[in-house]
Amino acid sequence: MLHRIEIVETTERLIEIGPAWTDLWLRTDSYVFQRHDWVMTWWETIPDRKNRKLNIVLAWRDAATLDAILPLASKRRSGFRVVEWAAKDYVDYADGLVNPELDRTLIRTLWDKVWSAGGFDIVYLNRLLPEAKAQILTGERSASQKLRPYHRRDASLRVCGPWPTGDAWFQAQTKKARQNYRRGLSYLGERGTTGFRLVDPSEPLAPIVKRLSALKRQKDAAQKTPLFDDASTTLTTLVEILAAVGVLRIFVLECDGLIVAASVNFVKGDTMMAFVTAYDADFQKGSPGVVLMMDYIKWSIDHGSKTIDFLFGEEDFKHRFATQSVSLDSMVGARSLAGAVALALERIYRGLKTLPQRLRIEKLRRRAFGSTKSSPAD
Repeated sequence: MLHRIEIVETTERLIEIGPAWTDLWLRTDSYVFQRHDWVMTWWETIPDRKNRKLNIVLAWRDAATLDAILPLASKRRSGFRVVEWAAKDYVDYADGLVNPELDRTLIRTLWDKVWSAGGFDIVYLNRLLPEAKAQILTGERSASQKLRPYHRRDASLRVCGPWPTGDAWFQAQTKKARQNYRRGLSYLGERGTTGFRLVDPSEPLAPIVKRLSALKRQKDAAQKTPLFDDASTTLTTLVEILAAVGVLRIFVLECDGLIVAASVNFVKGDTMMAFVTAYDADFQKGSPGVVLMMDYIKWSIDHGSKTIDFLFGEEDFKHRFATQSVSLDSMVGARSLAGAVALALERIYRGLKTLPQRLRIEKLRRRAFGSTKSSPAD
């Protein structure tokens, strides 16, 4: 089947393709992160948009029907133009969209279009699940696309197991974990009437999201993501998208009506996914975040969840209960000579053993990548 390939670069065109994008998303089993309104929210609220450019690639079957989307964008970083996932800051699992009736090799066709168009130095695509359609870009026939697996791998931690009830899961935890849970409840109970609940869908979302954002800023004053800015409506909009799709589950732990821990979750099939979680540091002695996690894990199992997915990241609190770790892959490539030199310096830096050598290369590498040490574009 022949397709017309288009690269979307303007806000106006991104808005226009919304209905066709949403229709394709509904025909797939993709994550909410690949929805049009999710990407649109990111693009409309990102504070440094002047340093970014849309590179969203589409495969049109006809004037109204999309068969594939590769949602990319480029960002200028330390003098380099880097291609990455659109809405990367708000995406835990990244990927393209493909009509399930067609082969995923269509993703490669979209990428060939990006590569031919050029206009960038480095490609860095990360947070790829093993089953991601975009994994094909580093397959055995991908030599022309100049992409290769990158050494950095992130992980998704999960709770998986054959527990018939939430209480059965709780009883399977260590004695110390169960004691800490009860101790936390006891401490919170001394501070006031304590209760765990699932937020009713009819309840206004904005006040809860505002409280959660305040808790995130309280816990880490260095939080730089605009997602939790006091004046930002981004997180509220993303939560409203989850609600509109019918998958939103917000759990809160309250003490005398005050939210001391909150978790914005969503469901996908028989999996409960924890998107954003925060707790009140003023109640830290009662471990409200851990108490809330144990409560919503029990609730989820009792309501049919076979997996509780903590999504991207390996924070310590996730390791307390996770029984499975899924690797998230990355891929990298250089489109220009400057990009190739930068990636070569980065590889040399990782290979060097002595401190003087590392310091010399580090100076060169910083000129290429800025102060970030973990990846060429992250």
